Amino acid sequence: MKLIDVLNFDEAGLIPAMIVDSVNNRPLTLCYMNREAVQKTLETGMVHVFRRSKGRLMLKGETSGHTQKVKEIAIDCDGNSLAITVEQKVAACHAGYRSCYYRVYDPAHDSFVIRDERVFDPEDVY
Repeated sequence: MKLIDVLNFDEAGLIPAMIVDSVNNRPLTLCYMNREAVQKTLETGMVHVFRRSKGRLMLKGETSGHTQKVKEIAIDCDGNSLAITVEQKVAACHAGYRSCYYRVYDPAHDSFVIRDERVFDPEDVY
């Protein structure tokens, strides 16, 4: 059975996909894919996403050059979400960090701590 046939897209035709770093298994970003994005990802081996804010299909990293080469695609038990392990070029986060999950909540101070260093300056890329 083909992957596309077992996915349960939501009422908007989207499915969430957690993008995971193949180097350390940390989450890089959460994106949404429509049927076309899944098909393009499968065809090219590069992550394609449906950008809700722009209303269109995009190659992840098409503006920055920070692309994601697919290493593995996993599906959850209900077919409601994907976990895609990738070889990340430079960084996944538009704020300049390797991961979008660069802030960690510190309950003792009810605040967030930045745990990573920036790997690029967004002003130079966007």
